[in-house]
Amino acid sequence: MPGFGNDFETEALPGALPQGQNSPQKCNYGLYAEQLSGTAFTAPRGQNERTWCYRIRPSVKHTGRFTKRDVPFWKSAPNVDPDIISLGQYRWDPVPVADEPTTWITGMRTMTTAGDVNTQVGMAAHIYLVTRSMEDEYFYSADSELLVVPQQGHLRFATELGVIDLAPQEIAILPRGLVYRVEVLDGPARGFVCENYGQKFDLPGRGPIGANCLANPRDFKTPVAAFEDREVPSRVVVKWCGSFHETAIPHSPLDVVAWHGNYAPCKYDLTTYSPVGAILFDHPDPSIFTVLTAPSGVPGTANIDFVLFRERWMVAEHSFRPPWYHKNIMSELMGNIYGVYDAKPQGFVPGGMSLHNMMLPHGPDRDAFEGASNAELKPMKLDNTMSFMFETRFPQHLTAFAAHEAPLQENYIECWDTLEKKFDGTPGEK
Repeated sequence: MPGFGNDFETEALPGALPQGQNSPQKCNYGLYAEQLSGTAFTAPRGQNERTWCYRIRPSVKHTGRFTKRDVPFWKSAPNVDPDIISLGQYRWDPVPVADEPTTWITGMRTMTTAGDVNTQVGMAAHIYLVTRSMEDEYFYSADSELLVVPQQGHLRFATELGVIDLAPQEIAILPRGLVYRVEVLDGPARGFVCENYGQKFDLPGRGPIGANCLANPRDFKTPVAAFEDREVPSRVVVKWCGSFHETAIPHSPLDVVAWHGNYAPCKYDLTTYSPVGAILFDHPDPSIFTVLTAPSGVPGTANIDFVLFRERWMVAEHSFRPPWYHKNIMSELMGNIYGVYDAKPQGFVPGGMSLHNMMLPHGPDRDAFEGASNAELKPMKLDNTMSFMFETRFPQHLTAFAAHEAPLQENYIECWDTLEKKFDGTPGEK
């Protein structure tokens, strides 16, 4: 079903969805009516999100007594190790897939955390390494919504509200509180996850751009209803306030036969993103490439921005076309989905990632600077490239895994060593 934030309705059996009311005295098929709320009841009308589910059992039958579960590599903020220096410019090669089988839960590797999961501000950035499907095991996060960015392999998210198949060059948004199982369709699967503790991702305002371009709402797809009626011993794992808990139940919890509402998972094809840029001179701020934004409550300053750098034409006259040198109040974590990033033609490889923390200077390496400074400024197609950025107003703290186990490029900061002093006190271009 197309559209971003639409009010959808869907049923897997005819007549399962009540018409004209939400909670009839008796639902068809002996179903139970249950509301899943993604915002406070009294949230403003344009922001209020909820979905009515018509399910075989109410969710109270999908949990029991909880026991703690150890998930050692999935960390939540605050997670500040005093012996790790997060102040710096860092870059990693792709994290290799482990030899032992890993699922969506056991294969998550947290790279950075920011803010505080308990006060619902900030985020965490993860790498997922998945080689095995979850079998009679289900998961939901009470802490966050998850933005999933595949880099290799195909996954299936069998959720309460329907099925999403996800491949590289696509993304998915999994709302807070949504129960799902992750299956490997083509593995091993590796990708990136932005765990958003704060307000939900939304489409950015276009301002003077108008009604079109960037990410168009019609290109977001929401699944139709699909349910399981399976009586089999199962396990539900819950992430709550940074800790993991599990409970045993005798059936599948994916039993929603029909639903209607605007709180639901969705996927988006990144190749449908229509970038807007300079058509005369100068390089616009990278915010022009924002796909999704999660507001912070401070106008214009996001809790998280998800920014995409994809193929596009470069036509600016008498201008330095790659991203310029700068320091930023925001913290920028980048990942490479495929191809070559124009500001770092060497070393930033598909599956790799980099971190430039708040107020840390960064920009093109010497080769990129010299190439762009001396190139013939004819229209040029920037091709074979798709990178992204998780940008947040909070400082991002490295985890022990990112600092000591992930393949950190120790010499990354040296990419600026050969930049030359060109100033000699005389006017004119150098």
